[in-house]
Amino acid sequence: MATPHLTSFVQSMFDEGILDSQFAQIQALQDSSNPNFVHEVITLFCNDAERIITEMNNYLSHSNVDFSTLDSRVHQLKGSSSSIGAKRLKLACVELHQASDDKNKDRCLQALNIIAQEYFLLRNKFQTLIQLEKGISGVETDNNQR
Repeated sequence: MATPHLTSFVQSMFDEGILDSQFAQIQALQDSSNPNFVHEVITLFCNDAERIITEMNNYLSHSNVDFSTLDSRVHQLKGSSSSIGAKRLKLACVELHQASDDKNKDRCLQALNIIAQEYFLLRNKFQTLIQLEKGISGVETDNNQR
């Protein structure tokens, strides 16, 4: 059961274009039989995204950039961003994909910087969302024990 504060927080993420309707579909899958579903999906996404961003950063630090490997990682991050509803991160991946196709290392570095910024903004928002959800489940647990 979402509180008005949690609902308005998630709505603000939609309003800012950080999330799209795919995230609402993930939220709809959470129920009493799987009360930590959203938290688990967010944790998996964040772990993968951080690993991929680090790998892309490493690829771009070499003098001879392997653009095909870079592009496969961009594709992977774009797919997982799309799956979780991370709209702005997904759009940032499109720019890196185009720069990689053009084999333009400077544009790739700029695009990766934007991806990192969008990811850290998203991660911070997700951390707040998880804390709000934990607070709610903690209150529900307290009420159920009375």
